[in-house]
Amino acid sequence: MSPESRRISVRSQIVLLAGLVVLWCLLWGQFTVLSVLSGMVLAVVISLVFYLPAIDLSGRINLWHTAVFFVRLIVDICRASLEVAWLVIDPRYKPSSAILAIALDTRSDLIMTWTAEAISLVPGSIVVDVDRQESVLYVHVINVQTDDDLERFRASVFATEKRLVMAIGSTDDVWRVQQPNELTRSSRRGRN
Repeated sequence: MSPESRRISVRSQIVLLAGLVVLWCLLWGQFTVLSVLSGMVLAVVISLVFYLPAIDLSGRINLWHTAVFFVRLIVDICRASLEVAWLVIDPRYKPSSAILAIALDTRSDLIMTWTAEAISLVPGSIVVDVDRQESVLYVHVINVQTDDDLERFRASVFATEKRLVMAIGSTDDVWRVQQPNELTRSSRRGRN
């Protein structure tokens, strides 16, 4: 194991352990010395007993892009909530839905997971399956009538992924999402 990968592994483990300790303290509703110490012991035991895949953290956070991501997510949630509410009361609505295979540009498990969560938080779409090896999200979408609707939704997923990568992604992920990937996306679409 190279020194760089060892450093990434240690950093990932520290973040994981700290997250488990905070979660433990939140479950107890108190941050006392006893709850923090018992949380640390429990976090170490959990990380030793259960397999938790290593997550490569980029170590970079862009505050501006993080704010843009969250503001846009809130706007998307509000807009989609109104659209879904209108579909419920619209007497002319004919139900139509689709399941799309969307191959993401990044290979980061963390970015893929957060992209899937962000998509699922927006009413009208939900991730039903994930192909971790190929970085493909299978998303169920309501109210799709035409191919243009499908492509518009696909573009919104890529935009969500890009905002997330610009906020917390590695430099490699940033490079990937900034490339003109229409040809690669078309070829991946044909595969899926």
